[in-house]
Amino acid sequence: MRTRPLARPAVLGGLILLLLLVLVPVAGARATGVSDAAAALRQGPVYVDPGAADQLSKADADALARKIEDADKPLFVAVLPANAEFPPQGLIDNLRAQTGATGLYAVRLGDRFDAGVDPSVMSPAAVRNLAASVRTQDVDAAAELNAFVDQALPALRGSAPSSWDSAGSGSGVPVAGLAVLGGVVVAAGAGGYAVVRRNRLRKEAEERAALEKLRVVVDEDITAFGEELERLDFHPAEAGADDAMRGDYEHALDSYDRAKSLMGSAARPHDVRGVTEALEDGRFSLAVLAARREHRPPPERRAPCFFDPRHGPSTEDRVWTPAGGAAREVPV
Repeated sequence: MRTRPLARPAVLGGLILLLLLVLVPVAGARATGVSDAAAALRQGPVYVDPGAADQLSKADADALARKIEDADKPLFVAVLPANAEFPPQGLIDNLRAQTGATGLYAVRLGDRFDAGVDPSVMSPAAVRNLAASVRTQDVDAAAELNAFVDQALPALRGSAPSSWDSAGSGSGVPVAGLAVLGGVVVAAGAGGYAVVRRNRLRKEAEERAALEKLRVVVDEDITAFGEELERLDFHPAEAGADDAMRGDYEHALDSYDRAKSLMGSAARPHDVRGVTEALEDGRFSLAVLAARREHRPPPERRAPCFFDPRHGPSTEDRVWTPAGGAAREVPV
């Protein structure tokens, strides 16, 4: 039986349809995760993840973005869903590192709000106070974010990133997805593959750059922990040292070595989490050792100090009231 060949327009249309079915979900799937939020914030001041679209409408996001762009200030706003793609621990630091831009970062994660800042553009204490005052208001995401932005912009130093000028707002439309669709239309199969590959290589380059920025801060923390070990001046053979003390000291040394090893092998920003956990573990061992040497009961395992993790494990909870905010207990 002879088959009739398909007309050229039908073949091309079928190919484009097939590529759309394959590639468009890939583009949509990219609109999740810290790396994609960071990529969007490099293109515009406001990013709304598709999983949090019910939190902030496109119209509200666009209006918020225009307000920030008109002020020409480095203020980044992300509205994200509270799911496994965005672990709360270290989220703002990770987002800042992967975005790679100095500024003020405001994040609405589910129904929770927080902010972080580079000290060169605004006082961290001022940002904490401002975020705390905003959190005390029982309002929706749009009102909360606008209240924060309105109060932060006048006090914020610096200028908006130059990348915003040519890219437009990042209020939830992933640039990578638009690039993929453009490649499909222009060059069908080969062009679509080239765009996907280029995006992957760009993402890898962005992650490497973000890791290097993060490495500077983490290396300083590792160095600070090494200095704490030296200041302790413990010798396993010293008078009064017992097996428990030697065990604490050995564990602290192991944590120090593990932190250096993990940082040396880190390939992506999220790999740094293991380094910070090792340092926290080591600092607790030092606190236990210090207590044993001074014949005090070993401390309980608690969260690091709220104000500076380098202070070591917290020993108690204190009531702290930020300016203009509500009183709350923090570990110190």
